[in-house]
Amino acid sequence: MSGKVTAVASDEHMEIMCLESEPFGTNAYMLICKNTNESILIDAPGNADIIKEKLQHTRTQYILMTHGHMDHTGVLEELHSNLGATIAAHKKDAGQLPVKPGRLLGGGEYIRCGKIDLEVIHVPGHTPGSLCFRAGRYLFSGDTIFPGGPGKTASPQDFRLIVDSIEKMIMPLSDETKVLPGHGEPTDLKSEREKFNIFKERDQGEALCGDVTWLGA
Repeated sequence: MSGKVTAVASDEHMEIMCLESEPFGTNAYMLICKNTNESILIDAPGNADIIKEKLQHTRTQYILMTHGHMDHTGVLEELHSNLGATIAAHKKDAGQLPVKPGRLLGGGEYIRCGKIDLEVIHVPGHTPGSLCFRAGRYLFSGDTIFPGGPGKTASPQDFRLIVDSIEKMIMPLSDETKVLPGHGEPTDLKSEREKFNIFKERDQGEALCGDVTWLGA
């Protein structure tokens, strides 16, 4: 159900909430540092009023964009104006955003929010500037990896690129990593690695792209 906020995690240092936003069922993630009351928003797809309500008593430092597709940017301009947070996105997707980012990312950086450190991971394939963000054992994967498969790709070249990104940048993470995707339910990396390894053992041909699942390809 769109517009629903669920608690993802809560410990002594950090709280994570997920909003399944309207109209596309895109997930927005809100991270709050319990030590400093600073916050970060990952993606800005819709339901701005709900996001503002959840973050109203925090100091939002960044709006981090996983990529530039419109189903992730629908209320970016409104939230940027209201929250006063710095927009950060990969330089290759920055031109797709309705607001110019205040910080351009390339991958490999760390973004600090109070006691929370987020690693920036560049994972081209779904878009040239797709990013994942990792906070401890939580991976905010955007539209790069979902339960059972990769994000949608527009060409066989893009598909090979997203598979390469997943293999090199995501699969080396620990089994305990919880994958929090841009749409749908979370998963864990151990189960995704098992499916991915089966996929890699098979000959997939040269024309594969679009909506693909690891076990159905």
